[in-house]
Amino acid sequence: MFSRRKTATRLALAALALAAAHGAWAQETKMNLFKVVTVKDEIVIGLSETELKVLGGTDAGAVAHALTQKGDITVWQYNVKRGANGEMLQAPTAKIGLIANTSLRVEPYATPYAIIPHD
Repeated sequence: MFSRRKTATRLALAALALAAAHGAWAQETKMNLFKVVTVKDEIVIGLSETELKVLGGTDAGAVAHALTQKGDITVWQYNVKRGANGEMLQAPTAKIGLIANTSLRVEPYATPYAIIPHD
């Protein structure tokens, strides 16, 4: 026979485990946005913590350095879109290639919108 106390305890533990798992997933998929500025235009790109570590750092300088050293890198371009509930989201829209250029600048980009991680 189930008691209310045991059931409530089990539900609380299940909710806690779910919240911890979601927190771990959110940490793993945390996206860092950067604005890439050239002579012609500017775009926003998103890189995960893992992608940044592969590039050799966690800031805009690491992205610029990797681009200069490699000559080109592939990244996800981000734009503002409406979500299913009408909320504004910063979402990946296209996988693009960046080519090193002497007039290039990479800087951190802040957004007031929720950021959707790319695949």
